[in-house]
Amino acid sequence: MGRLLRWHTHRPRPDHLSLSYNGGKDCLVLLVLILACLPAWASHSSSTLPPFDTTTGNPAVGPTSESPPSSSTTDGAPVRPLQAIYIVSAHPFREVEDFVERTAQQYHLDLKRYALPMRPALEAYLNDRPAVRAVFLGTRRTDPHGEFLTHFDPTDEGWPQFMRVHPVIDWHYVEIWAFIRHLHIPFCELYNRGFTSLGGVTDTRPNPALAVSGDASKYRPAYELRDDGEERLGRD
Repeated sequence: MGRLLRWHTHRPRPDHLSLSYNGGKDCLVLLVLILACLPAWASHSSSTLPPFDTTTGNPAVGPTSESPPSSSTTDGAPVRPLQAIYIVSAHPFREVEDFVERTAQQYHLDLKRYALPMRPALEAYLNDRPAVRAVFLGTRRTDPHGEFLTHFDPTDEGWPQFMRVHPVIDWHYVEIWAFIRHLHIPFCELYNRGFTSLGGVTDTRPNPALAVSGDASKYRPAYELRDDGEERLGRD
C-alpha cells in the first residue's frame, strides 16, 4: 500500500490511466476508489501532470499525447471522463451488459468495449488509446493467477505492454461486500440471485454454497457468503 501512495503523489497523467471494468463487484469497488481521487486531477491541466514509467510506476521523461476531452459538472467544475476497457464475455449475461452500460453513463466512463479474447482485446485497446501506460484491475489474491501478484506488475512478455495496478489485491471477499453495502453502491442484480463471480452464461451459475436448504431453485444473495475459498464455486 505504501507504493500505491508514493505512486499517487507522482500524479500520473489521467490519459495514461485506464480501468478494466466489467460490472463485477471488485472492479465496482475499484471504480469508486479511483473516482474518489479524480477531483484532484480534474483541477490540473494535462500539461502539469508528468508521464511515468510502466516498468517502475515512477515519473519518466518521454513524449505524451493529448488527454481525452473533459466535460463539466452543473456548477462548471471540470470533470475528466475515466478511461475504461470492457472485455466482453463470449456469452455475456444481459443483466451484466445492461449494468455496464448504465453505470458507464452514471460514472462518466470513457468506455471502450471489445468482444474479443483478452490478448487481442488489449492489443486493440492500446491501438485505440496509445497513451495508456497503466490499467487498474480489480484482481484479488484469491482470483486465478492472483496469488503472486503485487500492487504493481508489468504485463508478461508477449502481451501488450503496460503496468497492471492492483489496489484491492489484498482485500477479502467480505470486505468487498462490506464496502459496497456500507456505501449503498448499486450492483448487478445477478448478485442478489446467488451469483458470486460473474463470467458468461455458459460458464457461470449461482453459487451452490448459497443454495437455500430444501429448495434447489433458491439462493441467498452473494453478500452472505463468508469464505474466500467458496467464491468461485459457481464458475466452470
